[in-house]
Amino acid sequence: MKITGVRPWLVKASTSYWGEYLFVEVTTDEGISGWGEITSTTRIANRALAAILRQVSHQIEGEDPSRIERLWHKLFRSFTYMGSRGAACECVSAIDIALWDIRGKVLGLPVYELLGGAVRDEIALYTHPDQSKFTSDEAVVAEITDIVKSGHTALKFDPFPYQGDRERRDGYLDGMLSRADEKKAADLTALIRRTAGPEVEILIDAHGRFDVPTAIRLCRSLEEAGQIDWFEEPVPPESLDALKQVREKVSAAISVGERAHTKWDFVPILENKLADYIMPDVTWTGGITEMKKIAILAEGYYVPISPHDAGGPINVLAGAHVMMTVPNFYKLETSRWDLSGYNELMHTRLDNSNGALKLPRVPGLGIEMNRDYLEDNEIRTA
Repeated sequence: MKITGVRPWLVKASTSYWGEYLFVEVTTDEGISGWGEITSTTRIANRALAAILRQVSHQIEGEDPSRIERLWHKLFRSFTYMGSRGAACECVSAIDIALWDIRGKVLGLPVYELLGGAVRDEIALYTHPDQSKFTSDEAVVAEITDIVKSGHTALKFDPFPYQGDRERRDGYLDGMLSRADEKKAADLTALIRRTAGPEVEILIDAHGRFDVPTAIRLCRSLEEAGQIDWFEEPVPPESLDALKQVREKVSAAISVGERAHTKWDFVPILENKLADYIMPDVTWTGGITEMKKIAILAEGYYVPISPHDAGGPINVLAGAHVMMTVPNFYKLETSRWDLSGYNELMHTRLDNSNGALKLPRVPGLGIEMNRDYLEDNEIRTA
């Protein structure tokens, strides 16, 4: 069997926060295709990645798709002269996921069986409320109540208001938040804690938006407002020293890693005891191959791993297959508690009943994409 090409599928989708997903199909000369995903958080990034993937295709055409580790290094090292983070890792991730999908289909086994076999029967999830519905206290209560009734035992949200058009336009600038908005965040967190009850875990996402003193102040404020179970990305990812300062001054557990790339980015986080949880994204950090290695690395420090997911169904499934085999697993993220929105993209139906994902024992990732939908909704790029 030989690889015949790599095809990016940039498609419109109502269930995506950004209105689109970027899937990747690796084709072979025996008619077996594998699927990956690298949906990014901006439209310009998705289009740039699609263009890179078309060039990467030429590098692996004619290669044996079963040689996953060799191909990972071939692709990864082709970018290292100009820096191996960011787009390089994302392209490697998508192709790696697709190669594992192919290998599972060829051998007739789920991907998790190829990674050492299952250590659990299902994948515990944490999920997000739809914050666009937070128009009143009553609306907040209704949304959180629905999540709790669905069986999820953990939820995550960002309670911090954006600082007007400047922050939305320019992103991080001074890293501050007003006292008035700090109070709004604390009030929202307290309301959600009261509604969810003491048994549901409350996870806070700061999205790397704050400077050191602001992050410390906000975390302490939320600790007082109601028990929080982690404080995620308190500061931007570029400075581990900033993360260390925050970690030393707050009581809440710290979670980081969605913007880390490869095992090498996680080594200093673990060595310097900077996180209680790590949260690599399988579609950004190096794919299934690298996610498994990062999990093993964290296991040596007894640090739980909780994969980040801001994308579509392949993101969910690729992370889940690795976590089926990982002893030090906490929970897997889903962007929404109701996953039926993915149904338009694929013929497969995801079962997350009672707040846990059940992986069917079928070959590969266990997903059959809806080609008619993809073709009808493909976004054409140069």
